[in-house]
Amino acid sequence: MLRIIVHHGLAFDVTISDLPQRPFFTRVARLLSRAGYARRTANACYRKFNLLYISLQIFDLLGGELPPHYDRLVEVRNAARAEMAVRMEAENQMDMAGQQGIQQCLQERYPGHGPECEIWGLVRELRASEGVPVILVRFWGQKQHSTVPFELNAGHSVLSRDMETDNWKKRFVIRVLLVLLLLLVLLTCSVCKKHSINCTTEVDPLPLSHEFSQPGGLVVGGIASQVFLVHETHSFETQPAQMLINEPISEPKNYQHILALAFAIKEINESPHILPNITLGVRILNSYYNAKMTNKATLSLLSTQQQFVPNYKCAIFKNLTAVIGGLDSETSVNMATITANYKVPQLTYGSFSPAQSDETQFSFLYQMVPKEAYQYMGVIRLLRHFNWTWIGLLAVDDDRGDRFLQTVVPLLSQNDICFAFTLRLPKLTYLNDLTDSVLRQAEMSLVAFDNKATVCFVYAEHPSQFILRLLLFLAPLISFPPVHKVWIVTSQWDFESLSVQRTWDIESFHGTISFAVHSNQPPGFQKFLQAINPSWAKRDGFIQNFWEQAFSCSLKVSSIHGDSKNTCTGEEKLETLPGIFFEMSMTGHSYNIYNAVYAAAHALQAVYLSRSNQRRLLKGEQLVLRNLQPWQLHRFLRNITFNNSAGDTMHFNENGELRAGFDVTNWITFPNGSFTRVKIGRLDPWAPPGKELTIDDNKIVWHRTFNQVVPLSVCSENCSPGYIRKKKEGEKFCCYDCVPCPEGMISEKKDMDTCIKCPQDHYSNNYQNHCVPKDTSFLSYKEPIGITLATLAISFSLATVLVFGTFVKHRDSPIVKANNQSLTYILLISLVYCFLSSLLFIGQPGKVTCLLRQMTFGVIFSVAISTVLAKTITVVLAFMATKPGSRMRLIIGKRLPYSVVLSCSLVQVGICVLWLSTSPPFPDMDMLSRNEEIILECNEGSAAVFYCVLGYMGFLAIVSFIVAFLARKLPDTFNEAKFITFSMLLFCSVWLSFIPTYLSTKGKSMVAVEIFSILVSGAGLLVCIFTPKIYIIVLKPELNNRELFKKRKNENTN
Repeated sequence: MLRIIVHHGLAFDVTISDLPQRPFFTRVARLLSRAGYARRTANACYRKFNLLYISLQIFDLLGGELPPHYDRLVEVRNAARAEMAVRMEAENQMDMAGQQGIQQCLQERYPGHGPECEIWGLVRELRASEGVPVILVRFWGQKQHSTVPFELNAGHSVLSRDMETDNWKKRFVIRVLLVLLLLLVLLTCSVCKKHSINCTTEVDPLPLSHEFSQPGGLVVGGIASQVFLVHETHSFETQPAQMLINEPISEPKNYQHILALAFAIKEINESPHILPNITLGVRILNSYYNAKMTNKATLSLLSTQQQFVPNYKCAIFKNLTAVIGGLDSETSVNMATITANYKVPQLTYGSFSPAQSDETQFSFLYQMVPKEAYQYMGVIRLLRHFNWTWIGLLAVDDDRGDRFLQTVVPLLSQNDICFAFTLRLPKLTYLNDLTDSVLRQAEMSLVAFDNKATVCFVYAEHPSQFILRLLLFLAPLISFPPVHKVWIVTSQWDFESLSVQRTWDIESFHGTISFAVHSNQPPGFQKFLQAINPSWAKRDGFIQNFWEQAFSCSLKVSSIHGDSKNTCTGEEKLETLPGIFFEMSMTGHSYNIYNAVYAAAHALQAVYLSRSNQRRLLKGEQLVLRNLQPWQLHRFLRNITFNNSAGDTMHFNENGELRAGFDVTNWITFPNGSFTRVKIGRLDPWAPPGKELTIDDNKIVWHRTFNQVVPLSVCSENCSPGYIRKKKEGEKFCCYDCVPCPEGMISEKKDMDTCIKCPQDHYSNNYQNHCVPKDTSFLSYKEPIGITLATLAISFSLATVLVFGTFVKHRDSPIVKANNQSLTYILLISLVYCFLSSLLFIGQPGKVTCLLRQMTFGVIFSVAISTVLAKTITVVLAFMATKPGSRMRLIIGKRLPYSVVLSCSLVQVGICVLWLSTSPPFPDMDMLSRNEEIILECNEGSAAVFYCVLGYMGFLAIVSFIVAFLARKLPDTFNEAKFITFSMLLFCSVWLSFIPTYLSTKGKSMVAVEIFSILVSGAGLLVCIFTPKIYIIVLKPELNNRELFKKRKNENTN
């Protein structure tokens, strides 16, 4: 039993049985850390020396002779002593002053008062009291207040000077400790003899047969995905078989990944500019596309070569600096869960999309491929570029496929794209289940591939490529129609084929568009590939499966008669293989591996330069990186920036992602099974929004069935401008009918969801796709109706003037004098102005014309009707005055008619003044009445006052009509009552019909109706009242004499 006593009385007991669990000095260091141990020194060598010194003293306490199973600990002890001897002199010089100050402080009761006590240092004292080994660790630091030194009491822990313990308690504790120590020593020896653990392990029950390795001072590890195993379905009743087939299945194309890593290591070792005098080694294992084997391979990288002892380094120390892998997300995540515990840098060369973006878990992971979200954004841009809104989605039926659909489906909806179907491809698990799964999905696949969606977006994680090709291969056998689609695939798709797929047709993938990882061609790589043969490397465990399955031959001489495989000559050339098996140009994934190796090498170079600048060693430069720990590489790896041999600049962003883009490539297949890639664009995730994707449409080669015309992939035909989309009930929003826009609304673009209303001064054209400015409309003198009405107004005015002139000329004739000559003149003059007032309604409305238009018409017509009323009243009163004893003679006089005219006219003038003072008319534009015109009109201001004006005129006309009707049979030779009755009847009829007609018309028609009413009513007065008189004056002058007038009067009296 060991007791470790630390500052402030903290103590930990360690039994000897604990020692084999891990190196003892590590155990001590962890215990000290738990107790609050914190070294305050920047000198790494001094810190390491203290740790080794403590370990050495502990070994001495064990009694010198160690049990056999502690042989390794003896080696460590010897190494510690050797290193201690080398550094002892340096430590003595560094701690000389500190040791003297401590000794002085220990002799004093209250140390800390002198400057010699304020020191840095570490005092190590080893005392064995009553058979109990005790390690006393005292820590000293700078103190601003006096401290109390600790004293060592025999058989006890370190106690403060103020603590006092009773003697009987001390003796009791000592006796108990002695008994426990004796029991523990006996138990430890017994356990050690029975359970001897050393580093020579038994045969690994699950060996990794595929390994590529090269020795070196610093080792770069790798996890490739070049071989996979297909097992039987476990029945849980018998021992599961290891393999269903006789040999592993190799993916020949992925062998280039291994060669790219080896090529990069070769270039670095041969370069004098990076890591001089340091040889990089490499060790590559296989993931087998299996989580269990991936974890095993990762732990094997952290263990000793040829042995599998996790957490132990039992053979010659291998300095693993970084791990490169894996090809897909699942492999990378499985690796990261292990490498993160050891803080080993991991550089993934395939797409990485973990289920949860835990920055803590993946803080030591670096992505050589930008995250998958950028690829999804590029696919969306591509779909929008070609207006593909109806597509199919294909993904493996596992968690990765679920995450893909959960991410992509919302993105499609946000960009007005629908998915016609989702096809979940079965997982590649057990061979006897695979065929059944494919056949079960045949019916679903038939429905999906028969869909009118021409474009299919494939999430190309392994094994979707193999399953999709298997479905297309089985298509003729299960009555599949020919599948001719535009395949859009992610960067994981590399068109690799297995040996069994050698004769499978790839014509269905002609014209495929893929977002490939950006790649370039490092100089010398093709020459390196040309030199590859089965014996090019001694420790290449991959080449046999690759060579045999790629060239369909056997590297072993078969003794079995009738073996169908030919013997490989070893002279086969990689350049003779078709592209589906191997490419001579560096692929995107290989380019990522190449850059990952150089990133790790440049980070090591940065560490090398940093340490070389801090110290100058006398025993060679290789010692600078001898004790490098993997976690020390992260600070340099995150900030690394370099140009590779292909001329590309490499650096990571703050999230550990390589700042790179994607190449948009077009795959062109040929009947012989070969293909070529054509770069048609680029996806730059860091470009300005909307400019991330650049595409050269002229370079794209479509599938032969499309006749080099851009394929159409929509659920419904595009709605032309002038139509809008109307969603079909029960279907997705991409399926719709096209409905024309209503009048006055337009749609200027294709596939609009809503129509746009034109501005008020515009109207929609006949196609409903453009707004046209409206024309202004008003009754002008240039229009036929305007010319006609103006001509009539002037004609009636001239006719009235002619009548007025005739009456003036014959003013002394009896017929002119018979009916109040002055009122006749007033009536004719007012009629002239009535006809002329209609001209104010013609022409573009202005402020003045709008003010005068209705006012002039109302006042002048009121004067005319008032005059007619006055004439009628005069006739009635004159007849009444002729009766004997009538008092009407007192009333009748020249003032009565004028009073009637003036009073009736002033009422209308008052109404018009009220109109002008409250809400006068003003010019206005009516944009709503006509779709294609803007009507320029006079807004009446107050419709109520306008109708009051018309109502007052109607009132005067009705009164005149009634009075004239009552006086129509009065005995008078030139009685005008009959004619006035007809004129007022016509007047009232015209204006009564005017009101509904006026209200039912708009624009210039409404104005024309009012002008027509003015002209007709004025003409009615002129014709009905003055035509008989003009007839007598002009055509029958013999009737116009006084004698005849008296004779007729007497006849009427009798």
